[in-house]
Amino acid sequence: MKAAASYDSDQLLDAILTSLDDDKAEEVVKINLRGKSEMGDWMVIASGRSTRQVSAMAEHLTDKLKQDYGLITKTEGKDTGDWVLIDTGDVIVHLFRPEVREFYQLEKMWTPGSQDFLTVDPSKAP
Repeated sequence: MKAAASYDSDQLLDAILTSLDDDKAEEVVKINLRGKSEMGDWMVIASGRSTRQVSAMAEHLTDKLKQDYGLITKTEGKDTGDWVLIDTGDVIVHLFRPEVREFYQLEKMWTPGSQDFLTVDPSKAP
């Protein structure tokens, strides 16, 4: 394990997005919470194709954050793999199976027309 280095929430967000991309997460969305909520600076929402993939993504992400940043995250739902919540303090991560994500529609709680609501799709980058 690397020594815990100083980092900011944007660096943490980048590490989370990279980990999710490496694990083939689908429909990754990041939402800027600054000035909108006290719970953190960013929210990330992503889907996995199965409970197994959702659980594996959560496991890989929490291991990476522990190794690279010395972060012990609060995690809920990893055993079932339908909806996993990972709370890093600065970034809140929600990992869903597609059916569960569709049911809860968490993204709709935030303003989709906002500049802060961005779908992360590398294939559609300018």
